[in-house]
Amino acid sequence: MTVHTEANSYLADIRGLAHSLRGPADLNPILSLSTGRRFVAIGEASHGTHEYYQWRARLSRRLIEEQGFTWIGVEGDWPDCWRIDRWVRGLANQNLDAHGLLAQFDRWPTWMWANAEVADFLDWLHEWNVGRQATGRVGFYGLDVYSLWDSLDRVISWLAEHHPDSVPAALRAWQCFTPYQGDPHRYAWSTRLVPQSCETDVVNLLVAVRHRAAADGEDAFDAEQNAQFAVGAERYYRAMVRTDRGSWDIRDIHMADTIDRVTRYLGPRSKGIIWEHNTHIGDARGTSMAEDGLVNVGQLLRDHYSDSEVLLVGLAGYRGEVVASTQWGAAEQRMRVPAARAGSHEALLHEALGASAVLDFRADPDRPWLRQRLGHRAIGVVYDPDREWGNYVPTVMGRRYDALIWLEDTSALRPLAHERTPEEAEYETEPTGY
Repeated sequence: MTVHTEANSYLADIRGLAHSLRGPADLNPILSLSTGRRFVAIGEASHGTHEYYQWRARLSRRLIEEQGFTWIGVEGDWPDCWRIDRWVRGLANQNLDAHGLLAQFDRWPTWMWANAEVADFLDWLHEWNVGRQATGRVGFYGLDVYSLWDSLDRVISWLAEHHPDSVPAALRAWQCFTPYQGDPHRYAWSTRLVPQSCETDVVNLLVAVRHRAAADGEDAFDAEQNAQFAVGAERYYRAMVRTDRGSWDIRDIHMADTIDRVTRYLGPRSKGIIWEHNTHIGDARGTSMAEDGLVNVGQLLRDHYSDSEVLLVGLAGYRGEVVASTQWGAAEQRMRVPAARAGSHEALLHEALGASAVLDFRADPDRPWLRQRLGHRAIGVVYDPDREWGNYVPTVMGRRYDALIWLEDTSALRPLAHERTPEEAEYETEPTGY
């Protein structure tokens, strides 16, 4: 087969799998795939594109309305998202709207969650929950690993109110971190120079909280989760200054473990929607990440549950705009996203379709294009459109996802406020290259 013939075969494969995407009703192919699933993980090819957030919200809304999904887990901090959860379920802060609640997000990059697209969805979710019994309301939970100080603070507050005899264990953990003045990066670098860490203190705190939180209601579950997040964050930051690969795996294993804990807490009839970047929800074994020894949430979900329980949905686009920064911790910018590079999956999708579409990979999984390894664009919170060759992850589409939402042209996300540049430089807390 010549290169030209092979390319034409891939174009035919794409056209054969695609369904036109104009409105929410056109998501029906994914709704058919999600029937009977316990988890639907929905990705994004950037953290700053309006259409990725918009279509993810539209799909989530249909999953909740039509298939009874009961909770959403996102690539965000547990304490911040717990406040959102309490609000959307009508349990706290009912004097606020979603904009007011999201304004409390203060960890860079704030635009990732404090944006108009998320606010619109949360306002809808709040209204959806209002008319339902408490047990039927949809929750909203953070999965990510960064909330070291916030989580410790929440644990101490809970223990002081409910189990004051255990406060000394919490204070020991807090005091171990005190010399670093709330900066996890200072702590991480100190452990590289002097191999003495706070790991024992946070693990002991978790044991104390777990012993006292058993079968003790939502506040106890929140406290135990925050203790788990303190343990995970301590491990993550300590690994971050040693190796990209080690910290990546700690982070994704932590997020997958959090999904498991929320699932157990909500019970066997719970059904979760996961919002994360494609690099987290697309099975790592369908990418070059596997060769680097990395795992991710999508892979771990498939490993922990049966294939029939998990649906992985990627999102991708050809060109447009994005909100991102030129360096870690800097103010956000509205940037152009150039047309995808030749020879990439995005270039083939553009040539084959020229318009937005939904692709059902399970409809015909043996098509050659789904087995072909090509570059697939991934834009993070740091981005340079003039040097985006490294933004393409070698990917076998049919191994990485079950379905794809393809968007021909995209626009920038709408942040609720402009990012403030920190007084001190932020250290990067995600591995480079993904």
